[in-house]
Amino acid sequence: MSKVRLEYPAKKVETLSKLEELASRSSVIALAKLSKVRASQLMSLRKKLSGQVQFVVAKNTLAKIALKKVKGSRDFLKLLEEQNLLIFTNMNPFKLSLILEKNKVYLPARAGDVATDPIIVPAGNTGLPPGPVLSEFKECGIPTRIESGSIWVTKDTVVRQKGEVISLKLASLLAKLGIKPIRAGISIYAAYADGIILREGDLKLDLEEYNKQVGLLQAQALALAVEVCYACKESLPLLIARAVQRSVAVAVSAAYPADKLTTEKILGEAHLKASILMGELSKRGYF
Repeated sequence: MSKVRLEYPAKKVETLSKLEELASRSSVIALAKLSKVRASQLMSLRKKLSGQVQFVVAKNTLAKIALKKVKGSRDFLKLLEEQNLLIFTNMNPFKLSLILEKNKVYLPARAGDVATDPIIVPAGNTGLPPGPVLSEFKECGIPTRIESGSIWVTKDTVVRQKGEVISLKLASLLAKLGIKPIRAGISIYAAYADGIILREGDLKLDLEEYNKQVGLLQAQALALAVEVCYACKESLPLLIARAVQRSVAVAVSAAYPADKLTTEKILGEAHLKASILMGELSKRGYF
């Protein structure tokens, strides 16, 4: 029996070669879902991150063949599902995730979409005239009133919480109100960096909370340095101030008039004691 040689189409061979080459010179390989990603967004990011990040859309079978040579990538490749965007870079994966997060946009809602954030219909004039649309507001639980020929929303109303499904009627009403509630863009759901698999939750950083924690740790470290008398740029002014305060306290306690400050404190303390003594003597009828 003669052997049959299976040949891949030229385009697949080219894609496979490209993936292998990118994987060999990239320290980070990331995966992102292509759902809710517009072509214009991808083009914009390609231009903005040119020379730093490579985005490739390829079928999972090709990606698995190309990336299986990457050391320790077996478990990472098991995460490949649905249609993916492969991202190759030498950039820190946390920095990349932040950049992609900042480049997300808000899109109109469609029936079946899942709310990416709480959806709020703000109070105020909708600009819509009264009519059948009033029933849509009522069905969506949005309180209204009629004023000056327009429908007004009487209070800020949360119509969907994060993770809840948007109905057809709500999607239609949000479109009429000009509200674009779906935050869309490229979100990394897994990254392989230096032999470590990072999931979506690992890559999301709360910078505000992180800054608070750093500030708290800095304050604690400074307090410890002062307590153990460790002199550094930050602690030295506090150490000197504390030493001055303690030396003044010793001088006042010993009634030693070392300078104007200690003399004033000694006299002030003597005056206070004299006043207390005069008060006690007065109570006992000596004056």
